[in-house]
Amino acid sequence: MELHNLQPAKGSTKSRKRIARGQGSGRGGTSTRGHNGQKSRSGYSRKRNFEGGQMPLQMRIPKRGFKNPNRVDYVALNLERLESICEKHNIKAINLETLMASGIVRKNDKVKILGGGEIKSKLEIKVHACSASAKTAIESAGGTIELV
Repeated sequence: MELHNLQPAKGSTKSRKRIARGQGSGRGGTSTRGHNGQKSRSGYSRKRNFEGGQMPLQMRIPKRGFKNPNRVDYVALNLERLESICEKHNIKAINLETLMASGIVRKNDKVKILGGGEIKSKLEIKVHACSASAKTAIESAGGTIELV
């Protein structure tokens, strides 16, 4: 076997349908599009959810709720997670740069500390928001929290 002998296995490839190449091809004339109508015209493309003129599903279903454009989404971090981050990376100050470096938050995320779990180590924390229970827990452990 040599390079010039190589060819695909029998039946694995098919030649493409050559449309509009004369009557003798069997696909001339209307070129498999039928006779009249929108789908026979050039440039036709129907919308993704087109249902033949029937009222489409996304318009039949009732709309509910409200999406507040001014909502601020925070990345929530519990106290136990902060404790594990400090033990793992051996750090005493937590700010946005250290959280980004450890892959917990992204550049434009806002961070909020929540009061889930316990914290034992004395930490200096700089974040965007903090719950009242988390603030008391951090300060009782001897740490400080500063809002950015």
